[in-house]
Amino acid sequence: MSTKRLLALLSAVVTALAVVLLLPAANASAAVCAAPWSSSAVYTGGTSASYNGHNWSAKWWTQGEAPSTAGSGVWADQGTCGTGPTQTPTPTPTPTSGNCTYPDWVAGRTYTTGTIVRYVNGSHYRATHDNPGYDPVISTWYWEPYSCGPDPTPTPTTTVTPNPGGFPVSQAQFNQMFPNRNTFYTYQGLLDALSAYPAFAGTGTDTVRKQEAAAFLANVNHETGGLVYVVEQNTANYPHYCDASQSYGCPAGQAAYYGRGPIQLSWNFNYKAAGDALGIDLLRNPNLVQTDPAVAWKTALWYWNTQTGPGTMTPHNAIVNGYGFGETIRSINGSLECNGGNPAQVQSRINAYQSFTQLLGTVPGSNLSC
Repeated sequence: MSTKRLLALLSAVVTALAVVLLLPAANASAAVCAAPWSSSAVYTGGTSASYNGHNWSAKWWTQGEAPSTAGSGVWADQGTCGTGPTQTPTPTPTPTSGNCTYPDWVAGRTYTTGTIVRYVNGSHYRATHDNPGYDPVISTWYWEPYSCGPDPTPTPTTTVTPNPGGFPVSQAQFNQMFPNRNTFYTYQGLLDALSAYPAFAGTGTDTVRKQEAAAFLANVNHETGGLVYVVEQNTANYPHYCDASQSYGCPAGQAAYYGRGPIQLSWNFNYKAAGDALGIDLLRNPNLVQTDPAVAWKTALWYWNTQTGPGTMTPHNAIVNGYGFGETIRSINGSLECNGGNPAQVQSRINAYQSFTQLLGTVPGSNLSC
């Protein structure tokens, strides 16, 4: 073959490759996204939702837990969908004719600092930090109320005040509740942890605030034998709390994720989720929960305020929305105690709650059992 013909052939090949590279990939389209995940929706086993550019399938009943490979493990990742993750730009809209023109908030959508959205209750909120789709009325340090124009702003169903007048349990009352407590569980450590969840014992009337403090401490009392135990006593269980199927594994060791702290935090995925929420690397440093009192109390407040567990709502919502102490038990131990699972354990928690509410000078309310 002559040199001239060879050069012509190579030129044709290069041109063809360039055309191919410029064409869109025929099979690159992702799966169609399911309906977006909603924090208020109930998902049963096999139902799907989209979240952060992925489709997810629920393994069993769940509500309020955002899809991820962490948490309780209820969600299974079905892969990417649509054209990629949704990201809203930081808008600077100008209200027209005195009316708010900000977009509706969408669960699971990433919002950047300064974004203003209209929540489902009609109120407006501004993101104070980059927000990975958290609910404005729950994630108090990611959102703040925002007023625009003369539009009437509906009154929220609950009013959150960061512990007006201080935590409704004094140190003397705390000492009376836990006369034999381990010195690790300090009153100051509890106070230091409150800033992480200002809605805790700071929502609603004085009665509701005291009921929530009593309910939390009554369950903590039961989980730790009166704040005596810092770590789980059955050491034979320690190696069982590593879920190796999680992508991040168990970097602190197979037996490092046993129960610790006021709520006995256990499992690698719970240490990961709690640490991510609190800005602490508990996955690699789980011992912080048994060496730092404030961290220990924060993990208990994390569960109380954000996790539904085997129940249908967070313990915080159970109290402030009037569902009663019994629902807090269900969110912690579910059928292991409720629905006749272990009535003696349920009664033990109720007894402590009634004692603590009396000490705080308030009433326990209704629906004490589960």
